[in-house]
Amino acid sequence: MKPLEILHHDQWLVAVNKPPGMLVHRSHLSRERHVILQRLRDQLGQRLYPVHRLDRATSGVLLFALDPKTANSLTTTFGEGRADKAYLAVVRGWPEPETGHIDRPVRDDARESHREARTDYRRLALVEMPFSNRRHDTSRYALMQLEPETGRRHQLRIHMERIAHPIIGDTTHGDGEHNRLFRQHLDCHRLLLHASALTLAHPVEQDKTLALQAPLRGEFSDVIQTLGWRDALTKAFAGLSVHQHHQAGNI
Repeated sequence: MKPLEILHHDQWLVAVNKPPGMLVHRSHLSRERHVILQRLRDQLGQRLYPVHRLDRATSGVLLFALDPKTANSLTTTFGEGRADKAYLAVVRGWPEPETGHIDRPVRDDARESHREARTDYRRLALVEMPFSNRRHDTSRYALMQLEPETGRRHQLRIHMERIAHPIIGDTTHGDGEHNRLFRQHLDCHRLLLHASALTLAHPVEQDKTLALQAPLRGEFSDVIQTLGWRDALTKAFAGLSVHQHHQAGNI
């Protein structure tokens, strides 16, 4: 099995570029053998401690601690919202305005209640494709940068669906017809949601900022190329680098 792509590795933590379609770790709901945690343990030959998670279908930056003390520190950082996250997504339609803020509660199944949830978004690129759908002869899509202020389960997927721009490939909160169009015309069978960047203070070296970026791979990268969004993506990653550098200077 192909080794996981390492984005950062020091004596206290390791970050990988998680591929889509894999669980982070086993749970009482799934006893799958091949999970990220076990694969990375085998790859590095040492114990790992999860400090945050990504959905099975989501790819991108995933961070692990290498000892309990570092794990506790990172868990606190994520829990207190002191880790800045950026995601890339392809959505149905052309969201207006170009930048916006979504503030809508998301249901917490564990608590059987709703919790506050906030997401900032920015439109990066637009395209109109000759894919006929039940309403129009063509179909419109947008490349988005999403930045969650809170970390609720499925928050980004739910928020984009609630503003009528669901993420392509989402089989729970998405649009089945447009998911089918991407399978049919672009041979894309995955959720087009990717954790592209993660920025936080290093848990041990306090004067250091971790500015992690995960490049797109596989089907998502192919979609970007086909839709003519490569330049927009390059600019987005460059913009994230500038933002991360600015943050580092203020820590």
